[in-house]
Amino acid sequence: MAAFFLTGTDTSIGKTTVACALLQAANQQGLSSLGIKPIASGCEQTDEGLRNSDALLLQQYSSLKLPYQEVNPIALLEPLSPHLAAKKAGRRLTMNQLVGYTRATLTHRPQFCVVEGAGGWRVPINDREMLSALPKELNLPVILVVGMRLGCLNHAVLTAEAIIKDGLRLVGWVANTIDPTMAAFDENLATLKQILPAPCLGVLPYDAELHIEKLVNYLNLDVLLAKPV
Repeated sequence: MAAFFLTGTDTSIGKTTVACALLQAANQQGLSSLGIKPIASGCEQTDEGLRNSDALLLQQYSSLKLPYQEVNPIALLEPLSPHLAAKKAGRRLTMNQLVGYTRATLTHRPQFCVVEGAGGWRVPINDREMLSALPKELNLPVILVVGMRLGCLNHAVLTAEAIIKDGLRLVGWVANTIDPTMAAFDENLATLKQILPAPCLGVLPYDAELHIEKLVNYLNLDVLLAKPV
């Protein structure tokens, strides 16, 4: 099973877009795929319970069709940091819970799996634990989504440093164009390729309509599927 934790340089920089494109790329290679969103805030109340749009997209592009509760075991209503959204809901989250839920879903053993985080790397789930502990507990290599906009160099380098400091392997990163008017795009991209200690898995163009099937063409899964030396 090739399983990865996917994080981003910030919130709203296209983690789910990249996750779905990776899942679709795996699907096209004939691999069984699964996207997991262990915790999601900003959910909507439906007749079936709380539902998160990102988790629903992951469910849609996964070849293994699991019940929603396995894809997104912790769903929170308020669009806030998980620890604040949980507090509003009268709940207390723990890393043990998240690890248990995620491990249970991973027992389906897809050939390719993406576990998507929430927000950036250092996101609190309670007063003393960070979501960044989840991939460490599960020993998952990390994929970083860099939202291409002004300030991305600092955010990308700091995030990469934190991932490595936590003892995890940054297996690759994806440049996602979220600002189509970004100045010196090519120069910033070249700088990222030079300073980030991992290969670039792809550069996604700006796509306001979210055409996942087209974005697949800009990604390369070879590094992710290669057996570690």
